[in-house]
Amino acid sequence: MGESIVKIEGLSHRYSVQWAVRDINLELNRRGIFGLLGANGAGKSTIMNVVCGVIKPTRGQVFIKGIDIQKNPVAAKKHMGFLPQQPPLQGEFNVQEFLAYAASVRLVPDKDIPAAVNEVMEKCGLSHMRERLIKNLSGGYKQRVGIAQSIIHKPEFVVLDEPTNGLDPNQILEVRQLIREISEYCTVILSTHILQEVQALCDHIWMLNDGAVVFSGSMEEFDNYIAPNSMMVAFMAKPPKEELMSVPGITGVEEIDGTKVRVRFTAWPDTAEKLIETSQLKRWRLVEINLEKSSMEAIFNELSNKQSQS
Repeated sequence: MGESIVKIEGLSHRYSVQWAVRDINLELNRRGIFGLLGANGAGKSTIMNVVCGVIKPTRGQVFIKGIDIQKNPVAAKKHMGFLPQQPPLQGEFNVQEFLAYAASVRLVPDKDIPAAVNEVMEKCGLSHMRERLIKNLSGGYKQRVGIAQSIIHKPEFVVLDEPTNGLDPNQILEVRQLIREISEYCTVILSTHILQEVQALCDHIWMLNDGAVVFSGSMEEFDNYIAPNSMMVAFMAKPPKEELMSVPGITGVEEIDGTKVRVRFTAWPDTAEKLIETSQLKRWRLVEINLEKSSMEAIFNELSNKQSQS
């Protein structure tokens, strides 16, 4: 597999007496987009801040290209870029001035800064905004500038903490495309609490709950875990619960109101087809079937239970 790009060993951190994360072990050996998914307070930002050298962990080590970030932070940070939840922007600078400043902070040689700024503005779609004051930019363009500062020194590894937070739908699509393009030449860790974000972007996912990793695997493996297992069903002549339970594949029925029930099942769409057939045969007058998406809470509970049973 070659040298690790990022390696986290036994990472634990607490604020006062409260543990934010416990015994985190992760390793990246290749390019791609890796999602760190969890609800607010799950420990995502703590991990990102430790990985990027912003805070010192209570226990554990982080290596960037084999370099311990606590012992040699300058050398380690040459290989990485970071976009925190609040982009570190200077509103009174124009885009070109700010990126030149960011390049100097990242120890890009003075003679190489103009070329680096032009290149990153081109990559991030900012060339036509070079003279615009950052405080006058839209949220989407501010986020582009934040991403640009994180990659201006051409790192091999980039951390993006909630990169689409607060953006409108069009801006989200634009930033997602930019992240995909960045992942073609460096490794990206994307931290988010939005399930759709990792589904849209990521190759691999780590899911956090209460400071612990409850799932690590490919998006295909993750999708198998979160496959829907319930549907909302409406009837004009709703049958008794016992009759619904007799339909092959139905494992549970929950009364919602006079016409609707929540039906849990073992397989989609087989169970739905059996339900439709039975409804026609028994004249239940089925009028609506809606497949329900798994909630974040349900996914956390299921993965946590699987982990405790393993």
